Amino acid sequence: MTTDSKHAAGLRQTLGLSRPGPGWWLWLRDPHFVLAALAAVPIWIALGQMVGEHMQVNFAATALVSFVVLQPVAEELVFRGALQGSLLDRGLARRFGPVSVANLGTTVAFVALHLMAQPPAWALAVAAPSLVFGHLRERFGSVLPAMALHSIYNAGFAVTAWSVHH
Repeated sequence: MTTDSKHAAGLRQTLGLSRPGPGWWLWLRDPHFVLAALAAVPIWIALGQMVGEHMQVNFAATALVSFVVLQPVAEELVFRGALQGSLLDRGLARRFGPVSVANLGTTVAFVALHLMAQPPAWALAVAAPSLVFGHLRERFGSVLPAMALHSIYNAGFAVTAWSVHH
């Protein structure tokens, strides 16, 4: 393996662009992934009942594709890939319970991004999902499971908002 290919492989690993362990699709059956996906259902129900009309989603097809596919992919590449991967490479894998320092730092940045576009309560509400996405990124060594779960969460939010408004 050449120096360039070793560097490329290391960069792919840092960014979480490597194949998720234990295999490309086996992570879908992992209890952590399944529990994280199922835990969202009661939250969507509670949001629909408690927040209702305040849930805003643009239901145009292009906006939904952006919300459910493009934004999760881009955000996970930047936050769980580049940022969390870099923090892990810098030795911030030390944990407080199940959460690494790298995951905490990434979550602070993720919430800060959402503060620019959303009211404070909505922005703070992304902290828990961010920690879950970060956990999955570390558990599988890949951003793919975090991207998939982020897409599921956004899709569930959109379905909940649509059901409240219709």
